[in-house]
Amino acid sequence: MSQSLSAILARTDVPAREALEDAVEALKFKLSVDESYVPFESKGYLPCTLNGEDGGLNIRFDAVEPYLAEFPGLKDQIGLRDTLVGLRSGGDPREDVCVLMLAAALAEKFDAIVHDPKKGTIIPADKLAAWARSQFAELD
Repeated sequence: MSQSLSAILARTDVPAREALEDAVEALKFKLSVDESYVPFESKGYLPCTLNGEDGGLNIRFDAVEPYLAEFPGLKDQIGLRDTLVGLRSGGDPREDVCVLMLAAALAEKFDAIVHDPKKGTIIPADKLAAWARSQFAELD
């Protein structure tokens, strides 16, 4: 089963690779984002290294308005956040962990609101981090 989360943040808060790596490291996640990551330019599969092994996820950057048309209940909660970062796995458990770790880092350090479009719920940073750690611990 694939993991799909939407991080909503201000365009000015979308991190460059180094800042994203620092945020991941601050959460003590064993994840490294590939050097090909470029905010607003990366699209599709983004390789990552998870605990020394290959991992990754699909990423996309979009304006938030089309997403709000689908989830109008979020309008009051997002404030001035205007950018959507879509994070999705292909169903591999390692990719699921990558999605959770990056979502947690965006929420914790860049004031992102992370929304689960399948459940229609907002997931707080601490819950994302705990979920990422739990799923990471279950990997072979």
